[in-house]
Amino acid sequence: MGKLTVRALRAVLVVVLTGTVFVQALMVWVLVSGSDPEDGSLPLTPLRVITILGIGAAQVVLVCVWRLVTMVRRGTVFSHAAFRYVDVIIGAIVAAALVWFAVTALNAPGQRDDPGVTLIMGGIGVAVLGVALLVLVLRTLLAQAVARDVEAARMRAELDEVI
Repeated sequence: MGKLTVRALRAVLVVVLTGTVFVQALMVWVLVSGSDPEDGSLPLTPLRVITILGIGAAQVVLVCVWRLVTMVRRGTVFSHAAFRYVDVIIGAIVAAALVWFAVTALNAPGQRDDPGVTLIMGGIGVAVLGVALLVLVLRTLLAQAVARDVEAARMRAELDEVI
């Protein structure tokens, strides 16, 4: 990975993380201050709490991606330490999908006249779970790369002994 790519990715991560923290702080302020005029059409307080949790899951992914990019720059990504971050990313994506399903369930009673919205929202949740499965496949590729790296190091050591 080139320096420009790393810098661009880190800039994007900083902007997104800053934006999510700002939105999260505003939502917490609205919840704590009680200045939210709820008209009763949707249960806004549970939706806001769920949204804050969902944003938190996204922030966890952003921090883990930052750590993995750091490992790539250092050349240490093909190690067992990378698995911790990938596993946390998978867990955060699954948590985000569960949060989305909770939003879908809260929104469903208001969509009795148009159940297609609920189906679309459920489909989005399944797609998010699909992203978690994709990252799981990438984790398997990482495991294979780490195993080959370990094997190559062992073979180099054996070759050094022979020479």
